[in-house]
Amino acid sequence: MASIYDIKINSLQNKEINLADYKGKFLLFVNVASKCGFTSQYKELEELYKEYKNDLMIIGSPCNQFGSQEPGTAEDISAFCKVNFGVSFLMTEKIEVKGSKQHPLYAWLTSKTLNNTKSTSVKWNFQKYLVSREGELIDYFFSITKPKSSKITKHLK
Repeated sequence: MASIYDIKINSLQNKEINLADYKGKFLLFVNVASKCGFTSQYKELEELYKEYKNDLMIIGSPCNQFGSQEPGTAEDISAFCKVNFGVSFLMTEKIEVKGSKQHPLYAWLTSKTLNNTKSTSVKWNFQKYLVSREGELIDYFFSITKPKSSKITKHLK
């Protein structure tokens, strides 16, 4: 796999997301869950997206691997995000972000062999990965880092 732009992933509505459509924008990937203590970060993620949407695409990936905190169907997740937080950024299909069934997107994000920057592991829901306009991993941020933290926004300015 040469680039993050070669990875295939579907939206929550089961339509293919072509990451290459976002070349030239920052990408912020977040593994999300509806029943997590960090779920309220959806609000800040949406604010961040609206503030920087000319330069940033946020891509939330529902995941049920941490405390079974995303048990719902695609329809449940979509409704929850829209009704409670007005989410308008991209949401992918429910995926696994670690382990033997890890989605290729998260294999790229967490493996230095693939991303040429660093190896990491996803520790909990709402861990964030920031990718540059050129498709290079900039850094990752644990769940406690708020979406509008200067640790993230300093890269977007």
